[in-house]
Amino acid sequence: MGRLFTFPNPVNEISARLVAGGVVLLTLVILLFGQTWLIAPLAYGFVARVLSGPTLSPLGQVVTRVLTPALPVQSRMVPGPPKRFAQAIGATLSVSAAIAHFAFGATGLALVLVGFITVAASLESLVGFCLGCKVFALLMRAGVIPPEVCEACNNLSLSGRSSA
Repeated sequence: MGRLFTFPNPVNEISARLVAGGVVLLTLVILLFGQTWLIAPLAYGFVARVLSGPTLSPLGQVVTRVLTPALPVQSRMVPGPPKRFAQAIGATLSVSAAIAHFAFGATGLALVLVGFITVAASLESLVGFCLGCKVFALLMRAGVIPPEVCEACNNLSLSGRSSA
């Protein structure tokens, strides 16, 4: 059980971008086709990935076991803690959307939150810009996140393309 609730470090950026692509597809179905019931599996997926990386996430399993190995590209390993932080932001937004929609009937608010997820996941998937990772780096620079949380992140740049 010890390994069940661990997040991988490092993380294959190719897999992270494919997972983000899956999130984009799911959120677009929610937004464009009014399938608000999918907010629940969206939230589950984010919480599962925060807790265990791809282990408890159906999307993470498909990506890491089927899609990534089938691609003719080299793995590109990046630090795990910023990716976990980004997943935690997605979990916060998606769980908030689920509570807003299912508990309070505030579907408009829920869809706005899903829209935020769509934007962030699109940036990650399409251009490799991890918004949560950039926030993580800013918080490390500000001293909010201690350096020992991610030793590999200590030399990451906030400008240009970086692994965090």
